[in-house]
Amino acid sequence: MKVAFVGKGGSGKTTLAALFARYLAGQDRPVLAIDADINQHLAVALGGDVNALAGATPLGEHLSTIKDYLRGDNPRIGAASQMVKTTPPGRGSRLLRVVEENPIYAACVRRIGGVRMAVTGEFNAEDLGVACYHSKVGAVELLLNHMLDAPGEYVVLDMTAGTDSFASGLFTRFDRTFLVCEPTVRSVGVYRQYAGHARDYGVALSVVGNKIEDTSDVDFLHEHVGTNLLTWVSRSPYVRRAERGAVDPLAELEDVNREALAQLVGAVDGTPQNWAAFTRWAHEFHRRNAAAWANDRVGVDLAAQIDPDFRMGPQAAGVPAAVTA
Repeated sequence: MKVAFVGKGGSGKTTLAALFARYLAGQDRPVLAIDADINQHLAVALGGDVNALAGATPLGEHLSTIKDYLRGDNPRIGAASQMVKTTPPGRGSRLLRVVEENPIYAACVRRIGGVRMAVTGEFNAEDLGVACYHSKVGAVELLLNHMLDAPGEYVVLDMTAGTDSFASGLFTRFDRTFLVCEPTVRSVGVYRQYAGHARDYGVALSVVGNKIEDTSDVDFLHEHVGTNLLTWVSRSPYVRRAERGAVDPLAELEDVNREALAQLVGAVDGTPQNWAAFTRWAHEFHRRNAAAWANDRVGVDLAAQIDPDFRMGPQAAGVPAAVTA
């Protein structure tokens, strides 16, 4: 399953993404965590220090190699340089598995706090005034388009704040989206905006309350998000220590908050993977991006990259490359 944590900036989505990934890893479940937030704090939340990712290449700086690997011998893609963030897989493309080693993971993935993770890369001085963060998150979208996660495998993403993932089709790449919501008007406002955008796309969206102090906070969230409220995390001495740099063993997390993590896992495991919809939206957003900007930038009709006879799913692992004339 591909799981995203979204929400208002400062709501605690990075903290909960880290706790969730550590909880999965602690149960020996295969998990790959990706920090797709412009602030890049997930490694520290997992228990790493400033050197935790030493030697790892950020995904956003590894884009040409990522494209070349994923292209494989797909005959619909003339060159790796013709791939954009929305390029869908087809016959001949290389598909990614969560635990299977490949050159992308070798360059970009490191183990931190028991969790394998990668980062998109920071927004640095060279980017100021000339680039937007979507150029880095595009590498994540390309990876997810080609991610053939098997049952019992998890990809956990800490996303940018607010509704930024709607700037592309990235929001349709997740099997389950957890919106972290504080009991505040501003945080609920982000929920309403996100839910409004997601409504027409079949996004499996659940709200996770955070920084809950008493029943009035829970009542507030029930009033404003209704049945979308899945569970909540109480204000936590454990989390407060972690935010000061002391990431203790997860067994020391308060029982009520560990139970909330278990509820998140249950919701994810109970979510059916809709590979037909995954493929359909990949094709739809690739057409939109091709017409809007990508055709002009690349110089070819990128809609021709869509393989109408290819669908992502378990069967795709055995699909042979297309035969060219």
